[in-house]
This record gives sequence, C-alpha cells and structure tokens, in this order.
Amino acid sequence: MRIAATFVALSALCFATPASAQGYGLGAGPKLGELEIKAFQKIPKAKIAVQLTSDTHLARELRRQVMIRLTQRGNQVGFSGGNIMRMDVSYFDLSGGADREMPMMQSQDYETGANPRLALPANRIGPRDTLPAVPAGSTLRVSLTLYESNSGKVLWTATASCSVRSSAAMQAGLSIVNHIFDAADANRVADAGCPL
Repeated sequence: MRIAATFVALSALCFATPASAQGYGLGAGPKLGELEIKAFQKIPKAKIAVQLTSDTHLARELRRQVMIRLTQRGNQVGFSGGNIMRMDVSYFDLSGGADREMPMMQSQDYETGANPRLALPANRIGPRDTLPAVPAGSTLRVSLTLYESNSGKVLWTATASCSVRSSAAMQAGLSIVNHIFDAADANRVADAGCPL
C-alpha cells in the first residue's frame, strides 16, 4: 500500500514539475519589440541609486541615460543611498555568425615541415539537424526594478527587448530607455521603439 501511494505521489510530482518550472514563478514578460511597465506606485521623488547587475560598456552608457531621465523627473540620483533601481542589460547574439564569411585556416599558421596540413574551413557554430533552429538575429533586453530602500519592497518594474545587430545595440538601448520614461508612472504594454 505504501509503495503504491509513493508511486502515485512521485508520478504526480513528475507531471507537475515541468509546468511550474517553465516560468520560475515569474510572468513571461513582454514580447520581443515591446515594453512592459508595472507601476505598483509612482516612482517616488526620493533619491535613487541606479545599480547594474552586469558591468559592460553598453550597460554603463544606458545607466547614464536612465540617470539623466530620472533627474529630468526631479529625482536626485547617485550610485548609493536612497531607493535602489536595479538595472539589467543583456545582449545575446543568436545569429550564429550566419552573416560572416568563414575564413580558411592556413596550413602555415599551424604546421611546418614535409607534410603540411591542407587548408581547412573553420568550424561554423550553428544548429545541427537534431536541434531546433535558433532565431536569426540578436536580442537586447533592458530590465529596471525599483526597490524601496528600507523594506526591499518592489515599487516599479520595466522590461523591454529589441532584436538588433550589435552595431545598433546602443541606439536601441537609448530608444528603449526613452520610451520607458516617456510615461513611466502608468501600467502599460507598448512598443519598445526598436530601430528598424
């Protein structure tokens, strides 16, 4: 009897786990090319420290733009003190190098002697027949989360993403930040302002 009850409990757990693990307890977020703002309350006029989750050149430039937009709203900004705005800037290149020419490896670069290697094509990184195809293009994602300094309560969030090449990532990021702060105090799902 115990074995049967254990088996039923384990099988129910196996069928329930994949569905709950897909979202990790969070909403799916906006579609590619859209932005979503969840304003649990308006951004308070208190000082805001803008902190990056990853320190890259792109993230630092976009943080500077966020700080400019917050200052224009009347907030005092800095790197510490006051409420905390956590900023996550992610850029993923999913193109797999499809738009680049594959160079030939030259035998003299690798081996000299009586029997040099023949020139071989460099290995391309890309999908295999057994794997699903990856989307062509690259994705920039910007997420902002404002926390109350004392309690850690989330006051406001904004998330947006664009499909852009690396050469247009900065322009797309600036456009995303501007579209977010054009109407930052209202809940909305809108166009992220991605460059064409």
